[in-house]
Amino acid sequence: MSENERDEHSGVETTGHEWDGIKELDNPLPRWWLWIFYACIAWSIVYWVLMPAWPGVNGYTKGLLNQSDRADVVSELNALQVQRGRGEAMLMSASLQQIEADPDLQAHALAVGQSVFGDNCASCHGAGGGGAPGYPNLRDDVWLWGGSLEEIEHTLQVGIRADHADTRMSMMPAFGRDGLLTGSQIGDLTEYVVALSGREADRAAVARAAPLFAENCAACHMPDGTGMRELGAPNLTDREWLYGGDRSAITEQLTNTRNGVMPMWGNRFSPAVIKALAVYVHVNAGGGEPSPARVEAPAS
Repeated sequence: MSENERDEHSGVETTGHEWDGIKELDNPLPRWWLWIFYACIAWSIVYWVLMPAWPGVNGYTKGLLNQSDRADVVSELNALQVQRGRGEAMLMSASLQQIEADPDLQAHALAVGQSVFGDNCASCHGAGGGGAPGYPNLRDDVWLWGGSLEEIEHTLQVGIRADHADTRMSMMPAFGRDGLLTGSQIGDLTEYVVALSGREADRAAVARAAPLFAENCAACHMPDGTGMRELGAPNLTDREWLYGGDRSAITEQLTNTRNGVMPMWGNRFSPAVIKALAVYVHVNAGGGEPSPARVEAPAS
């Protein structure tokens, strides 16, 4: 039996492998590495015995500890459901005003509302509710359908132009697309709307558009242009615009209209979650609008 070649510099035997003049030395593995390797083997055997490990034809080895991540997840979900159930019970037993007046209830409602808003509403209204073109800003004091707790809750439940029987419904005609008005008439109406919001406009166009506005727009937006909440018709005299307030945006709205849709959340969320979401929107809008005054029946 011939001995392996030894490296003349280190005196260590080589493995016989050589590449580009470099010879591989047959050094033993470090003892600390070997002990870690042996410990890993021992640990794997222990784990194999105690925990689920090997798949079988109709199942898998359960292990002596009978550990199940699925069972743990189900248990944790059940515990979370119990916890949420207690929170929902508290929300359901209180009015919207009581929720906002009670610091603990409000904190719970805001936590639930923030989570639900982030998952379902922020994609349109923005993470902070600041809105975007076509999506209302929920942090100001401008409300198409009302900003009281009750109105916000109702809008969340039934949606806007949604499938609910009681959904918020308003439909602005497409005056240009449907041939209701000519291009020049739409141009005059654009100037009229610009003037309503207190900006410089073509006076001759405004004069020509006055009867057009009275005939086609005043029924919803009111003769003075201040809008009508019952129909979701916006106030045209302020500087707040859902789709933009420059002339091109106004002309586009008059020509083709944009009737946006908001889902009805009442068929997806429980009444308690709707309450929490209403409180979240109301509080983050600086308190929104006060609820309508309740008229107490006189004592007999």
